[in-house]
Amino acid sequence: MPAPLSRPVFRGAVIGLGMMGRHHARLLQDTPGVGFAGAVDPAGDQHGAVRDADRVFTSTAELLAAGVPDFAILALPTEEHLSGARELAEAGVHLLIEKPLASTAAEAREIVAACERAGVHGAVGHVERCNPALVELRRRVRAGQLGEVFLIATERVGPFPNRIRDVGVVKDLATHDLDLVRWIGGAPIAQLAAQTQHRMGRDHEDLVLVTGSLESAVSFNIIVDWLSPAKVRRTRVLGELGMLVADTLTADLTFYENGDVASEWDATRSLRGVSEGDATRYALARREPLLVEHEGFLDLLAGHPDPAVVTLQEGLETVICAEAVLESAAGGRSVSPRLDPLAA
Repeated sequence: MPAPLSRPVFRGAVIGLGMMGRHHARLLQDTPGVGFAGAVDPAGDQHGAVRDADRVFTSTAELLAAGVPDFAILALPTEEHLSGARELAEAGVHLLIEKPLASTAAEAREIVAACERAGVHGAVGHVERCNPALVELRRRVRAGQLGEVFLIATERVGPFPNRIRDVGVVKDLATHDLDLVRWIGGAPIAQLAAQTQHRMGRDHEDLVLVTGSLESAVSFNIIVDWLSPAKVRRTRVLGELGMLVADTLTADLTFYENGDVASEWDATRSLRGVSEGDATRYALARREPLLVEHEGFLDLLAGHPDPAVVTLQEGLETVICAEAVLESAAGGRSVSPRLDPLAA
């Protein structure tokens, strides 16, 4: 393995100690070369994530008064991202913001503008990009293992998580998949059509089906719900030479090779098809995706070339596409996301 990149020591904080924030805090406290500046949560450290009680603050202002950190990981509810990002950016703090970047595209644009005005780095925590099975899947797709790619399909289903109160499945979960199909396919989403269902009595949708195409003409399909009694996380890429399937719960990646279909009937020899070929399950090095995400962000702060981060513009693009999904479902028609020039 290549030697790890050298970095200066950065002081980092976590804003919000909920489902994701407590894991960010755990990792920051154990990361060599990172000074833990503390964590902010009005409700305190309910999960015991912070080892030093003096490092738990009830407000961002209190944290900043104790010493401005170099960076902060913003793990607040989505509707609080804009206000939290503004306060920290104005203080000169670099930001890693949990996905989705914001509740709306308008708020996401304001976050991008706030970071640009303050001259701080920003990135978005789409942690699925750091899953070892998806990293390897994308590498193999880009290396041409599948030949021409026909389809990218994702399935993200399971029971309702009680932590969710501010968004539906589109912005909480499908934002993972809207980002993934663009990242794996290497082109923006050109068109999509969506259907949603409301089965749980909430204001927000709890099931969404999305189909569409990228600007490269690759098709995609996304299934997301909070109604299934079993948790499934699967990404499938189909091409002319076979199919790669990633299970992101287990970080397993399997290649299903196309077999040849032989025919002795002259009239059908011109028809092309496939049959089952060899299947290979790859042995992968499994590192915690959230840790890999942190390392990419620290590389960004250190000025290393091509850090493995999701940029603010990419995060904005995903929120724009999520709004297009909801627009399509509400209007019963196909929609072309109105991407900002920089986001695309």
